[in-house]
Amino acid sequence: MAEIKDPENTILMELKDGIVTIELLPDVAPLHCERMKDLVRTGQYDNVAFHRVIDGFMAQTGDVQNGNMENNFNLRAAGTGGSSLPNVRAEFSKLPHDRGTIGAARSQSPDSANSQFFINFSDNNFLNGQYTVYGRVTSGMKHVDAITRGEPAASPDRMISMKVAADA
Repeated sequence: MAEIKDPENTILMELKDGIVTIELLPDVAPLHCERMKDLVRTGQYDNVAFHRVIDGFMAQTGDVQNGNMENNFNLRAAGTGGSSLPNVRAEFSKLPHDRGTIGAARSQSPDSANSQFFINFSDNNFLNGQYTVYGRVTSGMKHVDAITRGEPAASPDRMISMKVAADA
């Protein structure tokens, strides 16, 4: 595991193959980082499916309303919801959507991000300036690369648990 510089802004995501360490970027996107930490600390991301995983592009997850595989899970609805919290306005920056960066998923409106996010498998620079980048994988990207592909996959992978490193 990579050295953790700022435990309050580091997320530990447990996947089937191991731990993924995510460095949040509160200086770039403070609202998105705060939202993720709120949802992590209340356990809402635990057991949430990766509902959209496209080879060479990205893995999307975070639908805490419809994606919890342990609580009334409906594969067809996964990806259509958010959380009970209000949407987060866009926090665009000059950071590119490079391999391993975390982006805020949203609908057509730039200010519609809520709980869903994606991890880029590749440098997806066509997303630059259109989706908020608010974190990056610092270790465990091989575990992200092993997530089952599909939109959605018949048997999707899930985030087993997520913790803020300061709390772990």
